[in-house]
Amino acid sequence: DIRPAPTVILVVGVNGTGKTTTIGKLAWHLRHTLNRKVVIGAADTFRAAAVEQLERWGERAGVDVVKGPEGSDPGAVAFDAIARGREREADVVIIDTAGRLHTQTNLMEELAKVRRVIAGRLDGAPHETLLVVDATTGQNGLQQARLFGEAVDVTGVVLTKLDGSAKGGIAVAIAHELGLAVKL
Repeated sequence: DIRPAPTVILVVGVNGTGKTTTIGKLAWHLRHTLNRKVVIGAADTFRAAAVEQLERWGERAGVDVVKGPEGSDPGAVAFDAIARGREREADVVIIDTAGRLHTQTNLMEELAKVRRVIAGRLDGAPHETLLVVDATTGQNGLQQARLFGEAVDVTGVVLTKLDGSAKGGIAVAIAHELGLAVKL
């Protein structure tokens, strides 16, 4: 089993879908269940609360969290996270991203830029680009998947918030219409 070192996972989605919590849980699982070295990049530099939440998850999971000053360049944080991952010989680097900028176009341009920085920093990266979708989202989820897919070449879907009455049917539409696997 030959894997890139580190494997880079880019996590995207609109705010409120559970990106940060998903990253924290994934980091914990990788570290404690699979015994992998993990670094998290807090590239949602537009929301201080997201960075603070990732820091708490990082502490719980026992993993490094790379961050920049509030409002700093998300691409620079992604770049630094990969550098830290290489320096620490991490197995996995997970990059959090913003879910909202003042226009949808600006968000997609920013995410595409972060992806380009990651690709320029490490050959073949990002190795996974996961779109986090709230299970209660209706047909809007399909549109989200299309837009994020165009901007950052999404490779799989993470379905969150299945603890209520939501059945997550949008995942079937996304898988069928866009050919994306539900990864988590």
